[in-house]
Amino acid sequence: MNIINTLLGVEPELQTKLITSLLGLIFVISLRWFALRLLNRRISDPRILYGWRKWVSYVSSGITVLVVGRPWIPELQDISTFLGIVTAGVAVALKEPLVDFVGWVFILSRQPLRVGDRIQIGDQAGDVIDVGIFQFTLMEIGNWVAADQSTGRVVHVPNGKIFQESVANYSQGFQHLWNEVPVLINFESDWKKAKGILLVIANRHAEHLSEAAQSQLKQAAQKYMIFYSKLTPTVYTSVEESGILLTIRYLCEPRQRRGTQEAIWEDILQSFAQEDQISFAYPTQRLIATVHSDDKTL
Repeated sequence: MNIINTLLGVEPELQTKLITSLLGLIFVISLRWFALRLLNRRISDPRILYGWRKWVSYVSSGITVLVVGRPWIPELQDISTFLGIVTAGVAVALKEPLVDFVGWVFILSRQPLRVGDRIQIGDQAGDVIDVGIFQFTLMEIGNWVAADQSTGRVVHVPNGKIFQESVANYSQGFQHLWNEVPVLINFESDWKKAKGILLVIANRHAEHLSEAAQSQLKQAAQKYMIFYSKLTPTVYTSVEESGILLTIRYLCEPRQRRGTQEAIWEDILQSFAQEDQISFAYPTQRLIATVHSDDKTL
């Protein structure tokens, strides 16, 4: 100690505190490294591993503050008034980060979103891939890509947005989406036969989900006022300017919208190609010509 004091001009008491803080920091870093290595060996599921790694990070950060800051507590008590004034100024200057921190606490405690959930908050939609102290991260879906598929962009959203924007969660609660496939046929088609064909196709692709959805609906109803009288696929009929609109309505998993819709459309195209009495409709114009002659109008 005397040698250090001579070389650096540092008081022995300050030397002790610095060394204690340094040793404490090394201990926490070593403990965190050992815990992460143990988790990587024992856990193979990426989602479970991610959750544990985040908690290890949070706990190690808290321990670091306690271990490193403990030797300096007496000095901090002597300047408590000064720190109070500084804290008030920081609270005003760093309003947004503080709101984001409170948002992080809210997300962890109430869990309106979790890693792996597909959500929409404001104009942003995507899969939650990380939740940090000041922001959460989405793998963006939609935008210029159809049917809620990934764009490949990573979007960082401040945690404070959780208090300012409505959050739509695709993955919690009911865990299924209602999707619709509109099919427009012309007025000359046999719409009853077409409706029967569409209902068969819808049941082929989605009826198996009804039983699973019914079970999930019972669980969701314990927390939310969710009620559906019918979960099986159906086909609705309406009339448009260009023809008869038959709309298939069916349940699908949030990430399977495009896949199920493609499979249904392929079946529709193959089935209608075999029917002479069913034709797709498209915008048309009819011209009525009037021919004038000397004697009469045709």
